[in-house]
Amino acid sequence: MKLVSWNVNGLRACVRKGFLDYFHDIDADIFCLQEIKLQEGQIDLEINDYHQYWNYAVRKGYSGTAVFTKEKPLSVQYGVGKDDSEEEGRILTLEFENFYLVNVYTPNSKRDLSRLGYRLQWEDELYEHLKELDAQKPVVYCGDLNVAHQEIDLKNDKTNHGNSGFTVEERSKMSRLLDAGFTDTLRHFYPDTDGLYTWWSYMKTIRERNIGWRIDYFIVSDRLVESLIDSRIHAKVMGSDHCPILLETKDQLK
Repeated sequence: MKLVSWNVNGLRACVRKGFLDYFHDIDADIFCLQEIKLQEGQIDLEINDYHQYWNYAVRKGYSGTAVFTKEKPLSVQYGVGKDDSEEEGRILTLEFENFYLVNVYTPNSKRDLSRLGYRLQWEDELYEHLKELDAQKPVVYCGDLNVAHQEIDLKNDKTNHGNSGFTVEERSKMSRLLDAGFTDTLRHFYPDTDGLYTWWSYMKTIRERNIGWRIDYFIVSDRLVESLIDSRIHAKVMGSDHCPILLETKDQLK
């Protein structure tokens, strides 16, 4: 299986920059999007071999997630817990025979950390959601998680301590999840490799010099690790300020 996750930072703009070329070339079994920034009916993609699931934000031109999958899921959920909706369109949970897929666009705490409290509440609710799913069958959790977990996960760690996406609180929430039976797939395969980033500022030459952050992840239940083949970053793929990430697994996740 091939699973891809990509924060496209506006799907319509990304399509104009070659999204469909990459989409068809990679031929993923499951393709997850974050920050689609559109409403129902605003785009028509040439992806007829896929079942499409969209979670649009109420606010126009903002947030939103989508999942395209060759295999039809057993069920789809658009929120967490008993709530099957949330206004910012940030989560999609798809149930398959052998696993759950959870595609997420985690809220940004904002530069002044004014949304940190909301972000931490989100993390707690999502943590409970993932644990409840994991008790039933293994979980593949992916998306733009808006946190660099360790110092190796961003270029300028010393000057960014305490900034949005690299606060002690945000990093601790990630550590809690990994300590609760989940694995960061990229670090499973490449524990000490630096320079593996998934987001770069649009400032001139920043991406060319690879001054970035790794804030996009594939995280899986520990018991899926034996089914993994590789976890990679496609840093050369343009079209967004993020790049796609890829998870390859054996045919059957169990």
